[in-house]
Amino acid sequence: MASIHKEIRINARPEGVWDAVRDVGNIHKRLCPGFLTDCRIVTFGNGMTVKELIVDIDDTKRRVAWSAVGGRLSHHNASMQIHADGDGTRAVWIADLLPNELAGPISGMIEQGLEAMKKTLDR
Repeated sequence: MASIHKEIRINARPEGVWDAVRDVGNIHKRLCPGFLTDCRIVTFGNGMTVKELIVDIDDTKRRVAWSAVGGRLSHHNASMQIHADGDGTRAVWIADLLPNELAGPISGMIEQGLEAMKKTLDR
């Protein structure tokens, strides 16, 4: 099983970043506009669609976990956790998926998603 671990620093307070991350019904508007064009049936800017299943939203740990079903994936689970980092935030996105050969394209999409978050949330 492929495992992807990506992090990015965002120049915004973790409380504000977490508020946008935990708003799972509006991430295409508040977190990653342009990268995502819709959510639940997640539609990416490149046209790929998957059904997103929210597993957990943990306000104490500032962690959201989800699974994606559809497309070419036979298995996908992921999480994002938000950490205070000095006067900003560190966002950690971890995804496990099958088939392994999708790790490269999915890793690239995660990087694009994190960059979209940074662009949207940086002050």
